[in-house]
Amino acid sequence: MDLGLFMQPLHNPERSITDMLDEDRQAAILADKLGYSEVWVGEHYSSSIEPIVNPLQFFASLIDATKNIKFATGVLALPQHHPANIAGDAAQFDHLSKGRLIMGIGPGGLASDFELFGIEDKNRAEMLVDSIDIIHKIWASDPPYNIKGKYWHIKIEDSVIPKLGFGPMAKPYQKPYPEVAISAMTPNSGSARQAGLHGWGFASANFIQECWVKSHWEQYVIGAEKAGRKPDRKKWRVARSVFVADSDAEAAEYLASEGNSHAWYYDFVLDDMRTYNILPVLKHDPSMADEDVTLKYCMDTMIISGSPATVLDKLVALVDYLGGPFGTLLQTFKEWDDPAVQQKSMRLLAQEVMPKLRDYCSSRIAAE
Repeated sequence: MDLGLFMQPLHNPERSITDMLDEDRQAAILADKLGYSEVWVGEHYSSSIEPIVNPLQFFASLIDATKNIKFATGVLALPQHHPANIAGDAAQFDHLSKGRLIMGIGPGGLASDFELFGIEDKNRAEMLVDSIDIIHKIWASDPPYNIKGKYWHIKIEDSVIPKLGFGPMAKPYQKPYPEVAISAMTPNSGSARQAGLHGWGFASANFIQECWVKSHWEQYVIGAEKAGRKPDRKKWRVARSVFVADSDAEAAEYLASEGNSHAWYYDFVLDDMRTYNILPVLKHDPSMADEDVTLKYCMDTMIISGSPATVLDKLVALVDYLGGPFGTLLQTFKEWDDPAVQQKSMRLLAQEVMPKLRDYCSSRIAAE
């Protein structure tokens, strides 16, 4: 099992964007040094709390500052862009990074971005599939291009001039193209089923209950079997809030402290889910009353915390509950309200917990 870092990222909007981006870069650089396999960063054009507009641009600043970590867009909201732009930008980044791109894609998730790009009433799931299909056709062909989708038409025919190099569009460094992955959040997610159908990777969100994470694998299997594919658990990434301290008491003390970043994060998530009437993703039982979904409930049920030994036990229980090992555990970034504490959490997870968790996963696979 690999270890990755998932960064929406969420920040206190009272901070400057300069400071936010600097902290995000530091977190990605530290993850690389600690052996994390991948870092995910989101795309939000109209948010003061989720400040990264273009993940590829952000990642470009990290190529020379890191050695091995892969860069996963989390996600490129394809309905918001022309496929030719994404095809060119992603191919160029893949060359600059020498193949370290994971192409995370999605239909988008920010209402203000939907309004900004005029896609509130569009079938964004359908647009997603149309876009990635067009992008892959661009990468698989040479000019002249005449690729007709339902929502976009790619055409370069009349202006192709081979002797001047006019017409060809860049192909990626990775052949035939970078890994495609999609995010999944809702119970019994259609996105997870879509991933299985198309053979994509997928990542289960961290701000949902474990029962809904489990439902994502079930839907992925349905999609894979429909397409005649063998379900591959290595393609499954599971994002969780993981906080590791030297002792259980130290972890509990931090999580009980006033205004700590985990509490701030889940307070925002609660407000967001209530605003858009999607509170059920926070419930372990759909029959729960909305008023019972409190900040304490969210923190108690969705944060894996404690000493390295305690966190290991909880992660082993998670693996067992989800039916066995999966491809990558994504630790979710929380703002560095106390950089030393947050950095130590990453270090303890990478160095003290993950080697033993990998041993457990290997022994379980061998036994099966």
